[in-house]
Amino acid sequence: MSVPLLKIGAVLSTMAMVTNWMSQTLPSLVGLNGTVSRAGTSERITLFQSPEDGWQLYTSAQAPDGKCVCTAVIPVQNSCSRDGRSRELRQLMEKVQNVSQSMEVLELRTFRDLQYVRNTESLMRSLDSRLRAADGARSLSAKSFQELKDRMTELLPLSSVLEQYKADTRTIVRLREEVRNLSASLAAIQEEMGAFDYEELQQRVLVLEARLHACAQKLGCGKLTGVSNPITIRAMGSRFGSWMTDTMAPSADSRVWYMDGYYKGRRVLEFRTLGDFVKGQNFIQHLLPQPWAGTGHVVYNGSLFYNKYQSNVVVKYHFRSRSVLVQRSLPGAGYNNTFPYSWGGFSDMDLMVDESGLWAVYTTNQNAGNIVVSRLDPHTLEVMRSWDTGYPKRSAGEAFMICGVLYVTNSHLAGAKVYFAYFTNTSSYEYTDVPFHNQYSHISMLDYNPRERALYTWNNGHQVLYNVTLFHVISTAGGP
Repeated sequence: MSVPLLKIGAVLSTMAMVTNWMSQTLPSLVGLNGTVSRAGTSERITLFQSPEDGWQLYTSAQAPDGKCVCTAVIPVQNSCSRDGRSRELRQLMEKVQNVSQSMEVLELRTFRDLQYVRNTESLMRSLDSRLRAADGARSLSAKSFQELKDRMTELLPLSSVLEQYKADTRTIVRLREEVRNLSASLAAIQEEMGAFDYEELQQRVLVLEARLHACAQKLGCGKLTGVSNPITIRAMGSRFGSWMTDTMAPSADSRVWYMDGYYKGRRVLEFRTLGDFVKGQNFIQHLLPQPWAGTGHVVYNGSLFYNKYQSNVVVKYHFRSRSVLVQRSLPGAGYNNTFPYSWGGFSDMDLMVDESGLWAVYTTNQNAGNIVVSRLDPHTLEVMRSWDTGYPKRSAGEAFMICGVLYVTNSHLAGAKVYFAYFTNTSSYEYTDVPFHNQYSHISMLDYNPRERALYTWNNGHQVLYNVTLFHVISTAGGP
């Protein structure tokens, strides 16, 4: 399909002419402060009043040859950046980049599942071969043969499930190829600095996002059925704190963020890799412009989301630009130890990320102290939808989200277990019994990372990981 491009050659030619004309007409010296001293005159002017200025027109004094010289100054930013369509193009490219990162996260997270599928398929073939050999040789007792046959009968329904899983994996490969093609198209358009059928591009991006979300729900999600033994990564810091990796980062990005303490802190350490975190080396420091409260922070797509101290305000701090991109209060949310978890520590507001996006867990007076879970727009921090779980927050040790399900522990001390689950897709709940080993007897932070399918925990000054087991049934018809 031929792509109509809106050429801007006339504008570029004009820019070139003006620049060339300036260099010939103004044999001037440009200083570090952005000023120009004209030859033959004593006039000094400021070229750029601000980075946002557009084209500026300056009239000089009469030149030595009697001609009146006018100078047009090109703005600091590319003139095309002020075009509305160029902004739309950049926004589309950012969305495609986010889709690409999500694809990579999904592939990374389901790699172990795919290995399990292949091993199970191999086991089924081996079992089938043994059954046929035993049937021919009659080398097994009747009882052993029947047990083997019954085992094979139980595994037979898995065959269609495995085929569906492999088909879904091929779908991910096709999705990734579509994202790559769309990215290439956008890059080519940006290079030409032209215009494109933005409506068509926008629709393609939306379709890819929807298909990616469906794949993530189908392949990566399931019901929590088990938590592994703890894996202690390091013992560092005080009794309370939080540590995390970016839930949306590409697989090559293994940075670790570390925040010691639960109130009035502003110092965030960024370690280059998990290995560097273990060794305490190769890190940089971010000093937040506003202090945090609690330990319910999360890093999502290059930004830190945290609760501002002594307020119900959520702050989005961008690490690369070292600036606050947006901040917004959660209407009616309690703060300053009004509705904390059972361990206290200003844990009124808990931010978390799962396969679906960004969430906030908190409570209000209107909800009588019961846990409220809200889906947040990560760009504006606006509440998209809220659910009242009916579970009293002060009775909860900690909480985390997996696949749109809020899981709540009944204590932060030894003997804790995952006791309650709230399903946002059906607005229903159930009581569960998923034990886990609270090795150091005081958990002050518990968060799920969908990229790694692991729980990050701060346990009495120890940074600990737990792997999780998710149970998911794929019907033989191919639906989730």
